[in-house]
Amino acid sequence: MSTVKLPREQKLQLVERIQYYFEMELSQEMGQLAGENLLDFMIKELSPYLYNQAMADARSVIGERMASIEEELYALEKPVAR
Repeated sequence: MSTVKLPREQKLQLVERIQYYFEMELSQEMGQLAGENLLDFMIKELSPYLYNQAMADARSVIGERMASIEEELYALEKPVAR
């Protein structure tokens, strides 16, 4: 699996949110470079878990849709005279 690459604007917004969190919740200032490094680390570590959960969610949705399609196909069957 490849590493997640965010557009620069999104990355900067996330770094700002991390910096804000550290300042508000932990009373610590965090510089731009430290924020970017933390974000890169978090993306690297969390990506496989988030990806796998997204895949599980997609499998679930597809399974539900396939069951619905199967029901609709059975409803289209013509009665057979015996």
